[in-house]
Amino acid sequence: MNFFDAVFQGIIQGLTEFLPVSSSGHLAIYQHISGITENNLFFGVMLHIGTLAAVCAVYFKLIIRLFSSLVSVIKKLIKREFRYKELTGEENLALMIIVGLLPLFALFLPIPGTGMKIKDLADKFSLDGYFFIVGLALLATSMLLFFGGRKKPPVVLVKGKKMRRLRKRYSPADAVIVGFTQCAAAVFPGLSRSGSTLAASQFRGINKTTALDYSFLLGTPAILAAALLELKDVLFSEEGVKDVNFFYVLIGMVISAVVGFLAIKLFKWLLKTSRMYIFILYTAAVGLGVLLISIIELSSGVNIFTQQPLTF
Repeated sequence: MNFFDAVFQGIIQGLTEFLPVSSSGHLAIYQHISGITENNLFFGVMLHIGTLAAVCAVYFKLIIRLFSSLVSVIKKLIKREFRYKELTGEENLALMIIVGLLPLFALFLPIPGTGMKIKDLADKFSLDGYFFIVGLALLATSMLLFFGGRKKPPVVLVKGKKMRRLRKRYSPADAVIVGFTQCAAAVFPGLSRSGSTLAASQFRGINKTTALDYSFLLGTPAILAAALLELKDVLFSEEGVKDVNFFYVLIGMVISAVVGFLAIKLFKWLLKTSRMYIFILYTAAVGLGVLLISIIELSSGVNIFTQQPLTF
């Protein structure tokens, strides 16, 4: 790795982690074109930590208030004073983030007869022979963004009158559905985590600004947990952190944090100004391109970029 590799990967990580275009899908495309099948795992972990810093910078004040609200909810539970309908908006949000994280445990369930866990499918789907999965997942991202943005507000009663209005509070059902959507994004490279969870919230009738904030906040502990698991694998592996250029690692982290911060701000602005069609068109175009390449490769049995046999 050189200085420009560190900068380039930091930019890609920062952009694709938060914009609804799928970081895992773009990584799979890069690996497919370049023929690189082995990653610098430690460097990848540090880039994720950089993007986490971006979320914390954007939502710092809200995250502090949510921790305080969670403590308040715990105290109410201990004192047997908990009343779900009486929770403040931030107490509800803190609790629903916890509920939304519970489906992640499903990723560690074994797949009968394979010796694999559900989360292991992500690595399998990133192989050359399954490149079409990336294309289908990108198309799914495009469709979710399209239909999620067109979902009509649900009918609610306001002062005795029926009106169509988007909600700003999550229910446990909302949180669980969005949580399982996040699980799906973790398995299928090309299915954007931020895009699919945003769309899932919109399908449930949640205000788009609230939905986007929830998506980023829900993803923070998930990304942190994944980074810690990867870091554990690195530290306890035979190679460890030998021959790591920590200057390049630091450069990559700083770049991913700065670009990630700007990407979050850009995403929020584009959503607010109804310019999501940019991502809808982009993911659809890239997805169709990947599918076309996959059809050609499956018929020939070789990767058209590296001329190596497809791996399954």
